[in-house]
Amino acid sequence: MRDGIHPNYREVLFHDVSNDFKFVTRSTIQTREKMEFEGKEYPLVKIEVSAESHPFYTGKHKIVDTAGRVDKFRKKFGTVGSKTSVAG
Repeated sequence: MRDGIHPNYREVLFHDVSNDFKFVTRSTIQTREKMEFEGKEYPLVKIEVSAESHPFYTGKHKIVDTAGRVDKFRKKFGTVGSKTSVAG
């Protein structure tokens, strides 16, 4: 490989700010912040969602009340143009 053309591939600390979960992996992402983790300083990347906080992986789905909006829409427009059957 030629020198000077490839990004720096190094260990980086990812911090899931939604539940304070941290993990180290290798990445070429550029970052300005650093943080100490387990006695070693790493470049820091803050993320909103990781496998520790994502509802698909945790099994904790948020219930969103869409039933009322769907019923209101069906009352207003009926089945005009609908390709699916209306649940009764």
